[in-house]
Amino acid sequence: MKQNLGKVPVGVSNRHIHLSDEDLETLFGEGYKLTVRNELSQTGQFAADETVTIQGPKRSMDRVRILGPTRSQTQVEISRTDSFTLGVTPPVRDSGSLEGSPGITIIGPKGQITLDKGVIIAQRHIHMTPEDAEAFQVKDKDIVSVKVDGERALTFDNVLIRVRDDFVLEMHIDTDEANAAALSNGQMVEVWR
Repeated sequence: MKQNLGKVPVGVSNRHIHLSDEDLETLFGEGYKLTVRNELSQTGQFAADETVTIQGPKRSMDRVRILGPTRSQTQVEISRTDSFTLGVTPPVRDSGSLEGSPGITIIGPKGQITLDKGVIIAQRHIHMTPEDAEAFQVKDKDIVSVKVDGERALTFDNVLIRVRDDFVLEMHIDTDEANAAALSNGQMVEVWR
């Protein structure tokens, strides 16, 4: 029999890109630094003022927001719906797991790059601190289910637990998932195992 472990707030993640320092300079110019548009819920993370265009085999998407700070490798996170528009078939993956993922062309104001890998659909996941994990009786990399009540009630399975000292308790889902369950930022959902 499944056990209700408690409730967590939802954070809906729109399509976005994480850039390496090298790719940021190629797209925006030598020595360029991202400017903060607004802070995100996770410590030290922010949405930048800067956006880029991503070009797939079928179509392109403009004004794709860059999230900072920069990372060791460039990663594009899109929804399944976005993938149909662009004409790519990305795997569902944990952030940073890019091997075997498709590439894409990224166009900035000063240049462009063509990745040979880096496009993923982010695996739905819950950020939590070690203290949260203890309270929820889970550990890093555990898989749980999340139950959504309401008019469009459903259960998300295969939800990855991610534990780190600087994380803020929040479940991250993409726009397709949020729309399917009629969820918006801050709504509470139940974690089950």
